[in-house]
Amino acid sequence: MKIAFISLPWPLFARPSVQLGVLKGYLKKVWPELQVKAMHPYLFVARDLGYELYHQISQSGWLSESISFALLFPEREESLKKLALKGARRWGVSFSFEETVALVRKSLESYFSNQNWEDYRAVGISVCLNQLGTSLWAARWIKENYPELPVIFGGSTCAEDLGRGLLATFPWVDFVINREGERPLYLLLKHLLSDGPFPEKGVFFRNKGQIAGGGSLELSPSEIPSPIYEDYLKEVLSLPSEKRFFPMIPLEASRGCWWFKCQFCNLNLQWRGFRKKPLQQVLREIEAHAASGFLDFAFMDNSFPLKEARDLFEILSSHQRDYHIFAELRACYRRKDYQVFARGGLKWVQIGIEALSSSLLKRLRKGTRLIENVAAMRHCEEAGIELEANLILEFPGSTPEEVEETLKTLPYVFPFRPLKCVPFWLGYGSPVFKDPKAFGIQKIYPHPYYRHLLPAKFLKGFVPLIWAYRGDRGFQQKIWRPVKEAVKNWEKKYRALRKTHGPLLSYREGGNFILIRQVLPDGKILHHRLKGISRKIYLFLRDIRSWPEIISRFPELPASQLRSFLEDLTRKRLLFGEEDRFLALAIRYRRDSA
Repeated sequence: MKIAFISLPWPLFARPSVQLGVLKGYLKKVWPELQVKAMHPYLFVARDLGYELYHQISQSGWLSESISFALLFPEREESLKKLALKGARRWGVSFSFEETVALVRKSLESYFSNQNWEDYRAVGISVCLNQLGTSLWAARWIKENYPELPVIFGGSTCAEDLGRGLLATFPWVDFVINREGERPLYLLLKHLLSDGPFPEKGVFFRNKGQIAGGGSLELSPSEIPSPIYEDYLKEVLSLPSEKRFFPMIPLEASRGCWWFKCQFCNLNLQWRGFRKKPLQQVLREIEAHAASGFLDFAFMDNSFPLKEARDLFEILSSHQRDYHIFAELRACYRRKDYQVFARGGLKWVQIGIEALSSSLLKRLRKGTRLIENVAAMRHCEEAGIELEANLILEFPGSTPEEVEETLKTLPYVFPFRPLKCVPFWLGYGSPVFKDPKAFGIQKIYPHPYYRHLLPAKFLKGFVPLIWAYRGDRGFQQKIWRPVKEAVKNWEKKYRALRKTHGPLLSYREGGNFILIRQVLPDGKILHHRLKGISRKIYLFLRDIRSWPEIISRFPELPASQLRSFLEDLTRKRLLFGEEDRFLALAIRYRRDSA
């Protein structure tokens, strides 16, 4: 018996699908006789479009989905073109909509026509962010050409009402897996292929014209499978030599989020609870891939396990390999942790900064304070870890005081990698979505852009991922405009000055003194020397320290003199203070940091 799993555009082309990888890994373990083929047509669409254009398109959800739905509903091409061009202008993408749609269609039709579909007993399609249109196109193509072949949807955008809506709206989808996929998919395949009982939970299905089913079946931590990527790697090797590349291998260390309180977040629609894969299993996976010639890895965890991050990278640092690893962290680590991370190969991180105002962070329920976000930015800069982090603008209920605090903070974080401004968007299943009135939202409704994507007859039962709302949007856009301009200016100046001058705020160790070099936004360079106890105080503050800690550590100085010294450094923007906690901003100079 043989089944196929498919991942359609628009994931990152240089990574295999972790969703297909873990499903194949699980089924190989529990049903070894079953043959599973994982297909990655997005890889060949990227080849045909050109990797640069594919990547640009994949960064914009509305742009990529406009192209995808033009495949599904060609009669709506003019309306979809208008939506696509809006996304293209925002992201600076230059392309021909008609030519791109035609090329994507040709690439997908060629890929699908070259598969031996008669060999398969069922097809599973992974539907995650920006994959809805192409997944629906693929499902319809299969049903039109092989009507007896069951088509099963699953993935992060199929949870709960999203999945019910897909099954209610699109007749060419037969089943939808709800939430975590491995166990319910296995039971459904047993039912379809070998007369096993129908799953009691985890599957949406049609019953007498109604959508039935639901619930979920989760794996225990020890059951989370190791992904298998052999099919993707074979497909990469099938590319012309000039198109081949070394892929980045996705891994899982956990599922869910150990914080799970952020008000804006809907990333955990698929997961219940937080489960950590055994650390030794994660290490074995890395070792196995490294033995096969791969050094680039991306952890797909929504929030990397706290203690395991320290342990993992400490062990990896002893491997003497030049790993290049991505992970998503929370802003809760100390300076020495980032040094360990860097030594273990962590080169690129996403940290949920979200705000530069403690009041707004509390409103967002991030569980962090402003100074902790500043510390994360500082420590990444010092460790040589590339930071990707967002600054959420226009969150409902934000106040002018929170905007003002953000503007006052920006000059202090100017020496560090700029944040990316992201206007708040309302996602299905987020706390704001579930209780909009608590955030001053009067009404929520499907985002109007879906009217471009779908004909009217498909809108009635469809439940979208992105929603619009009525509230204080106009007010929020107005008060956040200065922040948007300030961040744009920050990015422009940082890039230019960093390229010319290296680190913009750094110190060099002199034994009993340190030399601090400070590059200002106008390009002027200031030098500061701290010696004796001043040096010791500054170095002590490289991690966040409270006022009681500081006066306890330096009892030889009168409290008034110590306070005056800290205030002077803060005025010079060499130090950041929040209430009675302080952080030294200058990073240790390294030759390779320039």
